[in-house]
Order: sequence, then C-alpha cells, then structure tokens
Amino acid sequence: MSQIAVDAILSVADLERKDVNLNLIKVEGKAGGKMEDSQLIRGILLNKCMSHPQMPKNIEDAKIVILTCAFEPPKAKTKYSLEIKNAEQYKALDKAEQEWFIEMVQKVKDSGANLVMCQWGFDDEANHLLLQNKLPAIRWVGGTEIELLAIATGARIVPRFEDISSEKLGKAGKVRELELGTTKENIVIVEDCANSNAVTIFVRGGNIMIIEEIKRSIHDALCVVRNLIRDNRIIYGGGAAELTCSQKVSLEADKVSSLEQYVMRGFADALEEIPLALASNCGMPGIKSIAEAKARQINESNPWIGVECNTSTVSDMKERNVFETLIGKQQQLLLATQVVKMILKIDDVIKQGTVG
Repeated sequence: MSQIAVDAILSVADLERKDVNLNLIKVEGKAGGKMEDSQLIRGILLNKCMSHPQMPKNIEDAKIVILTCAFEPPKAKTKYSLEIKNAEQYKALDKAEQEWFIEMVQKVKDSGANLVMCQWGFDDEANHLLLQNKLPAIRWVGGTEIELLAIATGARIVPRFEDISSEKLGKAGKVRELELGTTKENIVIVEDCANSNAVTIFVRGGNIMIIEEIKRSIHDALCVVRNLIRDNRIIYGGGAAELTCSQKVSLEADKVSSLEQYVMRGFADALEEIPLALASNCGMPGIKSIAEAKARQINESNPWIGVECNTSTVSDMKERNVFETLIGKQQQLLLATQVVKMILKIDDVIKQGTVG
C-alpha cells in the first residue's frame, strides 16, 4: 500500500512547483477479495457498466465524447398537455421521437467518437439505437467523475448536441469493463489516457468497513508523501526529535532568570509526552523508556535515539528507518501551541443556568 501511495503522488506531482493536487487522485473501493488485491490504475475507474449488455467490453484507441445533455427529445419549459386521439397521431409522435434520436446518434457518429460518456440517463429506445449504430455508451456518470475524465483524456465537456465536434473528443488507449469475481458488480477502467495526470487507487477488502479503513489510511499516506514533495526535509521519529528538542529547551531555560524559565520548562516537559505515549501504547514502561532514551542521547551524543514500537526497544531511529516529515512535525507543534494559547486567554467560563 505504501508503494501505491508513492506511485500515485509521483504520477500527479508538479515537481517544478513542488505541489500536488490530491483531487487528481481518486480512491475507489469494492467489497470482495483481499487488501493485497488493491492496485493503482493509471487512469479513471468508474463504478458503471456499458448501458447495454451486448455492447463491446473492450475498446482500443477510444475516442470519447463527454455529454452533460440527455439523450432524449427536447421538452417544453412550460406546462403542457398532449392529446392523442387516434393511431395516426401516435405513429407521427413516435416517428418524430425516432428522428430526434437518430439525429442525436448521427451527430455523435459524425464527430468520430466511438464511446459516449453521458451525465444523464437515456431510455431503452435511445439505448437500442446506440447499440444498432455500434456506439458503446455509459450513462449516469457523476459530475466529479466527468471532470476527472475530461482532465485525463483531454476532452471538452459538451453541453449540447449541436456543439459536438472532433476537436472536443478525449482520447484513451484502452477502455474496458470488468466483472468483479462472482458478484454482479461491474467497473469500467479508462487507461492510457492522453493526459495521465489523473490516477485511481482501487481498494479491495473483505467488507465495507475494512475498505473505509483502508481508504482513510491511504489518505494519510498520500498526505505524508505530498508533504515530502513540498519539503523533502525529514526528522527521525519514535519521539527522538521531541526528546532532543526538550533537552535543548531545558538548557535554554537555565539561561533565563525571569519567570519565563518556568514556561520554557513546562514546554520542555510537554514535548516528552509524545515519546511517553508511544512507549505506553506499545506496552513499554513509559518513564523508564524515556529516561533510557534521554540518557543514551546525552551519553552517545546521538539525537536519533527514540522509542521503537515494533520491537519495544529504545533504538537508533536512523538505523530502523523510522522518520517523519519536518513540515508535518512543525505544523503539529504550532497547532498545539496555538490551542494552548487560546485556552489560556479564557479568563472565565459561564455555565448554563448559573447567571442571575
């Protein structure tokens, strides 16, 4: 999963500007299978299927038209009623509808498109005409998915059939529909897009709860890698950085003769709570572990000594490859300090029902 997170960020990262647009990374999950079946798709995954079961499931060199208009005859904008009194009138109405549908399908065919992505649905008559004209289609594609498709394939979103042209088509190397195991759920994968700056992480798991937990973990991992793109400086984890900072703040507090030295010592003690919590959470004796880590840092002049939770030992975090981003740690300490300052500014609390 860590490799998937790194590959996803590097696929969408702008290394010149040192920025990452997480909106280009879509995370989708389907129940069934195991976590190891999760994969990174360099394209877009849609929780959809072809609108007709007889439409082709694999389309090579796809030319995609993205529509935000419905495959249906135009409707009057005001209330109206239509009375049909005989069979000839019904046939005339049916013929007019057929002509509308045929004209719509022909405009799509004339543009050179061989796949239709529609934000809205269409009835069985339009679906049948699309099948007859060998024009695969996918309906009810969501707004966010349409935007990602447009970015990935280089397509222009078309709001009216009159605006369809070959210049507005998106291109993808392959579009395929897959069935997931023995379930009746299908997905559509759009791969080898003209603009590959949009990727999808496809998560598998035993049930919905596991999938949601994996999604949250992947999001955290993506944010960590994004922070490294923005600022590649790192510090070593396991509470090593906090212990080193605590000792440095304590030394500086000794040089202050005013009351501020107590504030500085309080800040230094607060920094030790992080490695203390790490040690307690992994079953180690908290105070003893912190004392050992501080002693080793001083005696060995090694600021990388911290709490190693996997082996429940006090170890060198550099040798154990335990590290975290500097920018993330800075934000954590700044936010915690700001919260404490905000609380200290509160001089009184009025409880409900105590006034008067």
